Amino acid sequence: MPKITWLGHACFLIEDEIRIIIDPWIRGNPQCPIGLEEVPKLEHILVTHDHGDHLGDAIDLAKRDDAKIIAIYDLAEYVRGQGVKNAVGANIGGWMDVDGIKYKLTPALHSCKHGVPVGFLIRLRDGKVIYHAGDTGFTNEFEVIGRLNRIDVAMLPIGGHFTMDIREAVIATQVLNPRVVVPMHYGTFPQIKANPEEFKKALRWIKPEVEVRVLKPGESFTI
Repeated sequence: MPKITWLGHACFLIEDEIRIIIDPWIRGNPQCPIGLEEVPKLEHILVTHDHGDHLGDAIDLAKRDDAKIIAIYDLAEYVRGQGVKNAVGANIGGWMDVDGIKYKLTPALHSCKHGVPVGFLIRLRDGKVIYHAGDTGFTNEFEVIGRLNRIDVAMLPIGGHFTMDIREAVIATQVLNPRVVVPMHYGTFPQIKANPEEFKKALRWIKPEVEVRVLKPGESFTI
């Protein structure tokens, strides 16, 4: 079964038939429990946008493992210019197939330098669907994403200031209707201090059928 590990902030490692890492901020991430040399060999690296706490170590990891960076087109072109041999550029729209894994870029309300910020829908080879919202405020796009996809796991920011806060993330969970939700992007900096147990408690009242997984950095679960 696919295993998901939270490495702090917005970084997740998905281990299945291939290994996928999302927003690999390892060095300098005060929440990350491992060093760069402990990151297993990767095949795919997803980057939601080019801020340092998300692009992170993607370029070095891609060069180390000859892995593919998958990102919005302009960011993919940028990392290619930094010496990454395998960069897959796409845009917000339909599904694309990369080595048998289906990906779809989704809108995110945030800022960046190259292209636009995005989230990712990931359809694994066994059909399970994972949604990483990226850095985003609340958007009505969540309702469309929820209607079009049966989401097994949603990863949503709750820290506020730069992204949704707890209240908005609760509403986002309502309309996305995932089987499991994992809060992320909180507690790393003073500005995004948030208590994930408050998020869990609110959802217990409003959407009790959704399982909330509050992970510690380095903790894993299977889907």
